[in-house]
Amino acid sequence: MNWVRFDDSRCPLVLVSNGGALCEIRFGSEVPTHAAEAPEDPVLCETARQLRLYFDGELRGFELLLEPQGTSFQQRVWQALLRVPYGETRSYGQIAEEVGAAKAVRAVGAANGSNPIPIVIPCHRVIGANRKLTGFGGGLPLKRFLLDLELSQALPDCR
Repeated sequence: MNWVRFDDSRCPLVLVSNGGALCEIRFGSEVPTHAAEAPEDPVLCETARQLRLYFDGELRGFELLLEPQGTSFQQRVWQALLRVPYGETRSYGQIAEEVGAAKAVRAVGAANGSNPIPIVIPCHRVIGANRKLTGFGGGLPLKRFLLDLELSQALPDCR
């Protein structure tokens, strides 16, 4: 496993790969003890490049090989998150219905909260049924920033 810091004032992150795919994005500066710093790792370099474009409002969809580790239910939820379009949101209930577990809203919330590749797997696009922001590993201000960023870029240009 390899890691590198993504130092950005808007959102400092630690990126983790297995050398072939992105495995984790960690908020803050905590580095994994099971990995070595690898600033030349091509997966991490490409992830950092795409994240910069995303944060600058120039990228709407990531094109990265992902290998998040989780249960089969978590994997289904994370795949559903990848289908939520840029600039849109879904409720936990909508995601639960999409994965065929309409009554498992809390389990969807738990899977969403354990997403190891936030931002790229857009768990920030999931909100409460009442349209209010709910938990996010990077904090609610960051979730609001990400949603506002996407909404401002997703609006049609009416000039």
